[in-house]
Amino acid sequence: MPTASIADRLAAPAAELMAPPPGMEFDFSQPAGEAALVPPHSISWRIFKNPVTLFVGGVAAVILELAEPSVRHGVWDHSTFRKDAVTRLRRTGAAAMMTVYGPKSAAERMIGRVVRMHERVEGTTPDGTPYHANDQRLLDWVQATASFGFVEAYSRYAAPLSREERSLAFAEGAAASKLYGALGAPRSLEEWELMLAATEPGLERNDILLEFLDIMRTAPIGGGVVGPRFARPVQRMLVRAAVDLVPPGLRKKLGLEGQGLRPGQRTAVSLMAKAADRLPIKGSPPAQASVRMGLAPDFLWR
Repeated sequence: MPTASIADRLAAPAAELMAPPPGMEFDFSQPAGEAALVPPHSISWRIFKNPVTLFVGGVAAVILELAEPSVRHGVWDHSTFRKDAVTRLRRTGAAAMMTVYGPKSAAERMIGRVVRMHERVEGTTPDGTPYHANDQRLLDWVQATASFGFVEAYSRYAAPLSREERSLAFAEGAAASKLYGALGAPRSLEEWELMLAATEPGLERNDILLEFLDIMRTAPIGGGVVGPRFARPVQRMLVRAAVDLVPPGLRKKLGLEGQGLRPGQRTAVSLMAKAADRLPIKGSPPAQASVRMGLAPDFLWR
């Protein structure tokens, strides 16, 4: 499939995926000149403009989150993932857009609302372990897995990043992590690798994780990224791409063997991700944020 054709097919669903859901609309072009939590020339601004790798990385992050018992029950028992996965995914994406591209004052207000909402999220896992959404250990893991998912998906499928660039992307998330209360979130690739090694013994296979993947394979997300005719096969392939980001040993432990990419699929995912990386999305948060900072709307796609 020619790259131009891929870009054409991506345009409408990519714009839909990047748009905030009802109730979270925001004009990222205002107020003029107000900086974001991370600057325009950052690695993060490059990474978060790509809707294909955002979807893949977001799913990978949730896989790792749902493997941790306390995070799993905090997310699954107190969210709408099971009932309305599309809206929940779009709300999560909108929060990420605000964290990276939003004016600092608006990002701080949004994060403050999330922290207050998390104050009400608490419970007990089936084995009797109490959890609270604002426990620093859980916040650190959620922030770490999100950074890993987005950074690794972009590097693997859109544009290779060096270890130094991936470490810098982790470091750029420090301001937002601190506002969320994730004071121990990794600030480098090495710190992430150490956290993963320390956390992995407590990660486990579970039915909720498998249910989540089934939902992600079938939920009507962004027109299936390349249009209705090809929606379901491509969406299933992108979920496989997310599973493929999970380290092989952990993939086996979680019961996800054989659910990664099949031969030839990585090339297809990379073609879509690379096309999306060159596809300016007019009116999207990255384009609006560029204008707010006095840059051309296609600054990030040049």
